[in-house]
Amino acid sequence: MTPQYAGLRTLQAKRNDENFTVLGFPCNQFGGQEPGSNEEILNFAKSKYDINFSIFEKVEVNGDGACELYEILKNAQPNEDGSTDVKWNFTKFLVNAKGAVVKRFDPGTTPEDVDGQLGGLI
Repeated sequence: MTPQYAGLRTLQAKRNDENFTVLGFPCNQFGGQEPGSNEEILNFAKSKYDINFSIFEKVEVNGDGACELYEILKNAQPNEDGSTDVKWNFTKFLVNAKGAVVKRFDPGTTPEDVDGQLGGLI
């Protein structure tokens, strides 16, 4: 988790002037990685990584309780195997300025790798 927060902070700083914004949605559905309250998660990210992007309230991304935003994201950009469930924390979605979901990045895709693929997508 730690390299992802730091990498997302760097990506936000690098692309800030390009109509690009990182939005974080914590989820505790993957190995209990986000057990804290919304306030605790935000305080951790700010104090440890000096994040420069918005972190929203904790959400569910899979199952019957999945939030509507993630239902839209997942259905617009399924996994390579056609399934829609988010497989792990730090799955990333790229939404363009018109609101179209243009790409899904697996959790193992680093923010640096995302940056390298943004070329014609933003």
